Amino acid sequence: MPADKSAARPGGRPPRPRPGAGPAEPAESDGTSSLTSPATRPDQAEPDAGKPDQARPDQTEPDAGKPGQARPDPSKPDQARPDQADPDPGKPDQAGPDVAEQATRDLAAQFEDEKPGRVLSGPTGLLLTIAALAVGALALWQVFQPLSQGSKYYLIIFLAGVLPLVFLAYPADLRLPARLRIRRRPASTRPTVTDWVLVALAVAACLYPIVPIRIGDGGGGYNAFLDRQGLLSPTDLVLGTVLLLLLLEACRRTTGWILPAICLVFLGYGYYGGLLPQSWPVAHAGLDFSQLVDAFYNSDSGFYGTPLDVAASYIVLFTIYGAVLDLSGAGRFFVDLSAAAFRRSRTAAGRTAVASGFLLGTVSGSGAATTVSIGAVTWPLLRRAGYPPERAGGMLAAAGVGAILSPPTLGAAAFIIAEYLGVSYLQVLGWATVPTVLYYLGILLAVEIDARRSGVRPVVVDVGSPWRLLGRFGYHFASLIAIIVFLAMGMSATRAVVFATVLAVALSFLDRTHRLTPGRLVTALVTGVRGVLAVTAVCAAAGIITATTTKTGLGPQAAALLIGGAKAATSDPTLVLVLTALLAALALSLLGLAVPVTASFVIGWVIVGPALLDLGVTAPAAAMFVFYFAVLSEVSPPTALAAVAAAAVTGGRLVPTMWQTLRYALPAYLTPIAFVITPAGLGLLGIGGVGRIAFAAVVTALSVAVLAVAAGGWLPGVGPVGAPERLLGVLAGVTLLWLEPVPVTVGATLAAVAAAGVFLRHRSADRQPSDPVEEQL
Repeated sequence: MPADKSAARPGGRPPRPRPGAGPAEPAESDGTSSLTSPATRPDQAEPDAGKPDQARPDQTEPDAGKPGQARPDPSKPDQARPDQADPDPGKPDQAGPDVAEQATRDLAAQFEDEKPGRVLSGPTGLLLTIAALAVGALALWQVFQPLSQGSKYYLIIFLAGVLPLVFLAYPADLRLPARLRIRRRPASTRPTVTDWVLVALAVAACLYPIVPIRIGDGGGGYNAFLDRQGLLSPTDLVLGTVLLLLLLEACRRTTGWILPAICLVFLGYGYYGGLLPQSWPVAHAGLDFSQLVDAFYNSDSGFYGTPLDVAASYIVLFTIYGAVLDLSGAGRFFVDLSAAAFRRSRTAAGRTAVASGFLLGTVSGSGAATTVSIGAVTWPLLRRAGYPPERAGGMLAAAGVGAILSPPTLGAAAFIIAEYLGVSYLQVLGWATVPTVLYYLGILLAVEIDARRSGVRPVVVDVGSPWRLLGRFGYHFASLIAIIVFLAMGMSATRAVVFATVLAVALSFLDRTHRLTPGRLVTALVTGVRGVLAVTAVCAAAGIITATTTKTGLGPQAAALLIGGAKAATSDPTLVLVLTALLAALALSLLGLAVPVTASFVIGWVIVGPALLDLGVTAPAAAMFVFYFAVLSEVSPPTALAAVAAAAVTGGRLVPTMWQTLRYALPAYLTPIAFVITPAGLGLLGIGGVGRIAFAAVVTALSVAVLAVAAGGWLPGVGPVGAPERLLGVLAGVTLLWLEPVPVTVGATLAAVAAAGVFLRHRSADRQPSDPVEEQL
């Protein structure tokens, strides 16, 4: 489901492993229906690096440690059954599918944006379950019977239900340095007294605006609170400050220190900005603290602004839908289907990984979580096929992050785009369709090139007929298709996802193993609500940034600085736009390294968005530009959570895995620039008529193909590509992205010259070696 909101697992999360020395290879599970369930024992999650006789996962074949067992013949295809685990499924100590699935979820949780949550049981666990069910019921009620007091009233109640749960579900995790600790104590799995105090304060501060009781010089109910907008009473100011501090602490608990620090920077800018020299472009008249609290607490651009509205109205419903799909077995079916579709192909392992990433994105929506889920199943196949762990990790990370870019369930920021621009979610899905196709086209081309360049050997994936799978479990697609149909009929996105969830629940009874009984349905609802805790804290805290930017006018000032920097290099309007786009892409990439995708989009939209709009870029192109570069932070070094997760699965070296991920994800970095630097680029967003859309899609597809050949160093059907031809290919691919007749002609000519050079080089040779070229990482 949308990014930044992957479900907080009731099972909690283990400590993050050391990157590059990840856990033992998750093997496929035993049984006949589990491609997505690695049979990995929890107590064997990481190999002991201190034992000399223990091989790395990327250096062994299955059961390679058994004496006398020969390694497979590279010239013969491996017979790999997805339902056959590397460990012996007949052993009694082998973990079952349920334990294996939980192990995969725990590993995935380590690489998501939010921090580990608690395992709650007993009365506290029951309280959290009841509260989560109440929040879920409220969100569903609001869809069909909106509260008469308005959406802000609903947001106040929603935050009052969610924020206290953050302090119950997420520990403070404040640890002194080792040298200052008197003794090491294990982390508490139960809320502390401090946590309960914060819960009480959160309930009081959130419900205060609607409590119909006079409290000193404040209170008096919702209407009285709104009447004091701009003239807060001392009680209002105290409770608003408490809520401000609570949200910062909630963000710290769920995402770390960086986002609260950025919020404090904006808060400091709002308070001290009046002291800056007035000749500075970012100087403003200055705001006192009461004005800032009023903007945060009692305005429509603060805590209860668009980001929180999106979390409370859309994201919580989509996380519940994702949890329902997951528990109904949809994720397992998608991976099974991907393996069955390509089981006879030479590149079956690579294609399965890419297709699984796309299909699982409909369930997960988290790049890192999808990477681990598909890696747990497809890494053994990739390894048997001969993929080095770094290249396999790059492929898995690129395919996993595509989950956030793929319709019909994009990342959380996509819903914010719909709200900011006042368009339907269906329109946003339409804008994302062609770029998504181009993104996966680039990955598939890279897979085909790598298979030929690196001597990948065929792996026969024995999962039966894809048509039989579709006939038995194809109903899992029904709810996804229903969302699109409902949206096309003019139904709101909230109602569409609710009806799709009901359909998924009803269809789950077609599979006896995964039918959603009342108990499992409660689990899905609680999992969905827990999944929205972190993103709710982020969205509410984002109000600090948006309100400060609105009150101080920082957005236009930052836009002027960005455009001024581009104009300092050139006066040509076209080049100014190109340089501004490149500077904006760099700024967004750096910002995304530090904060979650949703916060990155919000900050980028209020800072970078105005600069693009001032240069004539349309609002859809500017919004999708910011969205793509916010998402790409998951594969951008040096953080690259998806790449770190992939390295943990494959056991590959971290930095080479990151570079391989960049190579696979290259189209996603270039396509957004294409649809902002020229009007023809709007065709990539499905805007401008059939002719423009077809022209933009075909030319950009050619650009993606040329760049894939240049990056992979291999021309399918011919052979290796030399350095001169690769350089020409890069120039051709970049030139083609300028979707105008002259640049397209020049780019196509350069691509033809490069292809001719490769062809002539191989024709001039007497005979090329039959052995494939092995690329050294």
